[in-house]
Parts: sequence; C-alpha cells; structure tokens
Amino acid sequence: MRHSLSPVIHNAAFRVLGLDWAYLAFEVAPGRAGAAVEAVRALGLGGLNVTRPHKDAVAGAVDRLTPVAEALGAVNTVVPEGDELVGDSTDGPGFLAALAADHGFDPAGRRCLVLGGGGAGRAVVLALAEAGAADVAVVTRRRQQAERAVRLAPSATRVGRVADTVGADLVVNATPVSEVLPLGVVAADLGPGQLVVDLLYEPPVTALLAAARDRGAVAANGVGMLVHQAALSLTAWTGQVAPLGAMHDAVAGHLAATGSAV
Repeated sequence: MRHSLSPVIHNAAFRVLGLDWAYLAFEVAPGRAGAAVEAVRALGLGGLNVTRPHKDAVAGAVDRLTPVAEALGAVNTVVPEGDELVGDSTDGPGFLAALAADHGFDPAGRRCLVLGGGGAGRAVVLALAEAGAADVAVVTRRRQQAERAVRLAPSATRVGRVADTVGADLVVNATPVSEVLPLGVVAADLGPGQLVVDLLYEPPVTALLAAARDRGAVAANGVGMLVHQAALSLTAWTGQVAPLGAMHDAVAGHLAATGSAV
C-alpha cells in the first residue's frame, strides 16, 4: 500500500464533492486483516479498501458479503451498514467500466485470456463471463487456482494454456509479475488487434505492456481499472456520484509530477 494511488484518487474526489473526509493508506501485515477490519467498527471509519494479499482473508472477517464477493471469496471494499460491515468487490465492474470508457471494448462474444487466479483475477474472470465473453481461458501457476476461477462461470470459462495468447482478443495480466513476461507468455504471440491489460500500475509499463506495444497490440496498465473500481467504492461509502474526471486528472497529475509514464 505504500505506493498506492488510491489516496490521490479518493482525496481528489472528496475535495470536489465537498466532503470533509480523508483517505489514508496503511500497511497491514499478513495475518492481521481481521484486526484491520475491526478497526473500521472501532474507529467509526467510513469505509475500507483492501488490496493483495488480504482480499481473501477480509472476506472471512466481515459480517456479510454481497453476492459477487461471496462468489469470489474475496473483498476489495468494506462498507459499514448500520451495525454490520459488508464486504463487496468492485474490481470486476471497475474493470469492465475501464474497458468501455478507455478503449470502447465490449467483451461480448470475444475471446479472452486471464493470467492469474487471485482475488483480482477471479473478479475479472467472473466479470468477463457475465458480460458475455465467448471464451475466457484462465492460466495460473497452480492448476487449482485456475479451476477455482473456472467454477465461477463454467459455461464460459476453462482452464487455459499460455498458447491461448494467440487468437485472444483480450489478454489480462492479474499476476504480480512485472519485470518479465508472466507465466511464460511469448512476445511473438502478441500482436495487432489485441488489447493487452496489465492490472499492475506500478511500474506503469511492465514487461508485458512493453512487449505488447512492440508487437503492435494496444496496451494499458491498471490505472483505468483502479479509478473505476474506486469510483464504485466511493459511491458505496458516500451515496454520491463519483467525479470520474477529477479522479482521472488527479492520477495523471500525480504521475506527471513523479515522472512516471503511462
């Protein structure tokens, strides 16, 4: 969380909305997710976001899960509702919103490859399947992870192979690997007509994105998804429509100030 862009995004939105709120990032040690969730109740916090590696653990620490969070077994947003803490996942809807807004990409009828089966990867798999993708191949380091993701929507998903990169309309990296191509992907299998999205945004250009651009594919990092899932979280906490323009501008300004290139 130390380098998270979430405080930049949310604090910009709070200013535009005139809310006397502040968004802070805290590092939580593995195994302490439950204590962090209880802090929401103890301190009267307005909400909480969760990032890896805590998404699965937080799903077991809240009082209630939304249907999507229950299906995923993972939470990225905690919303206080009365005496209850409700766990939700805005990752999948945020991903789809970013595809549409930033690239005009509709997954319906398209062939997709998702690399990684963690909380974010499962959210993307489920979202793509529910959006009508014709085929969602899931590749993970451990087959059990891929099988878990496929069980979310077995009619549209399958355990895939890295060779499924060829012919995929959309390739999504949901692993934490940034310096080399993830899970044995071969650069030569990337090319024009593909949209390649890396859910990472630090570094802003990963090895996968660089290879995709070199091969003529459209490449994007995880900033778009980050902003759109944040907007959904903000609305859940505040009941207000998120100012997406200001949130995008805040990210762009921060990246420009820090010399990062998207």
